Amino acid sequence: MAYALDDDCDYLFKAVLIGDSAVGKSNLLSRFAGGEFRLDSKPTIGVEFACRKIRVNNKLIKAQIWDTAGQERFRAITSSYYRGALGALLVYDITQRSTFHNLKKWLEELRAMGDSDMVIVLVGNKLDLQDKREVSEEEGRYLAEREGLSFMETSTLENINVDVAFVHMINQIHKIISQKNLEAKITEATTPRAGKTLLDIDEVSAIKRVNCCFQ
Repeated sequence: MAYALDDDCDYLFKAVLIGDSAVGKSNLLSRFAGGEFRLDSKPTIGVEFACRKIRVNNKLIKAQIWDTAGQERFRAITSSYYRGALGALLVYDITQRSTFHNLKKWLEELRAMGDSDMVIVLVGNKLDLQDKREVSEEEGRYLAEREGLSFMETSTLENINVDVAFVHMINQIHKIISQKNLEAKITEATTPRAGKTLLDIDEVSAIKRVNCCFQ
């Protein structure tokens, strides 16, 4: 979902947070949206969301992030929220190997329900608990490379890489949207219409050069 807005924002991007319960999705969202960390964070019931505005290449983007429940009993409810999402943070807990093993089913569900060009960032959370680590950074990075995902480790407690993960996802979404807009303009400009002169190849190249400055 990439909507152009009428207020002070240029676009609205929808993204989702998915992964097992208790991996830290809610605190990732609260850190990103409000700079808060909640020690008493409770499991998400159904779906919650928050927004934050980010400026990317002179465009003001409103990121609408949906935090989905990780418990199995809510899967039927939350799967519908994948539709229209342009990005996702797929989160596991580096201190709980089971949450890493379960990434396969989350990824399968996300790809079945989401768009084919959705930007997915694999996030290993709770980096502050190194002494309890069960999943190595190398394992996370290998999985991401194998599945064609971006990857990083975060700590919501110490606020490490939280903004970096979200901003990376938003930047990648913007690149895809910009490319699609460019292709649409080129198609329109080069499609024959009654009473309309086609652009020649030099004019099409000029459009591409102008647009590349905003990637």
